[in-house]
Amino acid sequence: MRRVVLKLSGEALASAASDETIDASTVDFLASEIASAMERGSLELAVVVGGGNIWRGATGAMAGMNRANSDLMGMLGTVINALALQDAIETHGRPTRVLSAIGMDQVAEPYIRRRAVRHLEKGRVVIFAAGMGNPYFTTDTPAAQRAAEIEADIVLKGTHGGVDGVYSEDPRVNPAATKFDELSFDEVISRDLRVMDMTAITFCKDNHLPIRVFDLMASGNLGRALDGQAVGTLVR
Repeated sequence: MRRVVLKLSGEALASAASDETIDASTVDFLASEIASAMERGSLELAVVVGGGNIWRGATGAMAGMNRANSDLMGMLGTVINALALQDAIETHGRPTRVLSAIGMDQVAEPYIRRRAVRHLEKGRVVIFAAGMGNPYFTTDTPAAQRAAEIEADIVLKGTHGGVDGVYSEDPRVNPAATKFDELSFDEVISRDLRVMDMTAITFCKDNHLPIRVFDLMASGNLGRALDGQAVGTLVR
């Protein structure tokens, strides 16, 4: 794989062992995994990070907030997470750029597709922040869209919390749930499996963009996924 988009949730930056919204040791672990992956000289890596550890737009909307305003707050949360991840990755010696879909000129570059591609070609890790800049979308959908725009080979959906792929049910609730090694997009849709949100799934299906779902928190798993090893679940 030459060019990859890694999607990780905001919750992945937190830790059950800490009360902090962003746990420094967890972010450092993720940064070290990304830096190690970049040792593959031909790899071009972009990251889309969520903001659920800080704010979820849907949660605010259910509490009576205006949904567009609540989603904007969530987008700002993704920028905070992106800056934290950028700092950690650069501590590990890898130049990193944050590109934001909303104007944040003092802390991030604006998202411009050609600029993003050029950064990737120069070997920089690119972090896409603020989703698509529009409300009513989770960060799964901009991960799929950005992957298509930059002509990525695959979307890697990194999970946390011990779930190492796609299952017939939540394995944390039902230990007898069946894990799938490979699925088609049609199977994901017909079974209503929670791989990513359905907007992202149908987008990837329409644009022939495969997804690999794997446990990002297991040491070395990102590298194994990039090497094409059978970690997690492949959807195509």
